[in-house]
Amino acid sequence: MRDDDLHPDELPVDAATVAALLADQAPHLAALPVRPLRALGTVNRVFRLGADLAVRIPRQVAGGADVAREAAVVPLVARVLMPAVPEVELVGTPSDLLPVAWSVVRWVEGEPAAAGAVPGADLAETVLALRSLDPSALPDAGRATAAAADTAVRDAIDLLTGLDRGRVGAAWDAALEAPRWNGVRVPIHADLLPPNLVLRRGRLAGVLDWGAAGAGDPANDLVPAWSCLRGEERTRFRASLPGTEGEWARAKGIALAQAVVAIPYYAATNPAFAALCRATLTEVLAEG
Repeated sequence: MRDDDLHPDELPVDAATVAALLADQAPHLAALPVRPLRALGTVNRVFRLGADLAVRIPRQVAGGADVAREAAVVPLVARVLMPAVPEVELVGTPSDLLPVAWSVVRWVEGEPAAAGAVPGADLAETVLALRSLDPSALPDAGRATAAAADTAVRDAIDLLTGLDRGRVGAAWDAALEAPRWNGVRVPIHADLLPPNLVLRRGRLAGVLDWGAAGAGDPANDLVPAWSCLRGEERTRFRASLPGTEGEWARAKGIALAQAVVAIPYYAATNPAFAALCRATLTEVLAEG
């Protein structure tokens, strides 16, 4: 693995690869400077392209499916969201240079959000605006159910260090008891984590990475209560969204599962993301 690889099966992509892809499929952009960016995201490599664009390259072959999904979903959500979204300028096709689809998107100006710095009311307004879309126009989306994630979560709990594994296990047992989703599809982003939120002057200015978005269990978009928000901002978020107790319970389980699995997986390759997930897990456990 290279120093910046996060997964054992990463596609070998660097700035030279991006330049070659542009020369081959987007020659009108090939003269723009390409600069790799270091980010907390785990699915794509991102390269700044000139002043106004970015190139997103899936890190793994499986991530290629997200490119088409994002290109289909972003035009829909852009109509209803106040925060900016990375409008897709071009979708590159698989080739000898890269065996997966890739994209060029508009750059969203601002600072990546830190956990605890996101305005809860802004995020709630975004979730509500997203829910105004017609779910029938969106693909299925959402994370694995608690039952489906059970084995992966329990295996990851055994690898945790510096945490009370018994307490984490008990919290996961409680999450498995949450009411199941009734199957009514609701428009969701499905990955509202700090790396996908952009702030400007303390307000939510952008929502990135729509590769997992679509329609599914609304509990998925309640997860930022623990991954993004703290104290009064979490209270504002929860008060602004009409979630049932069952939805909030499922959301807590999703937050726990995502954090627990990511902590040991990214401990060495992406310690900043692992730390973010550890903080999320701490917030979940603090609520009992």
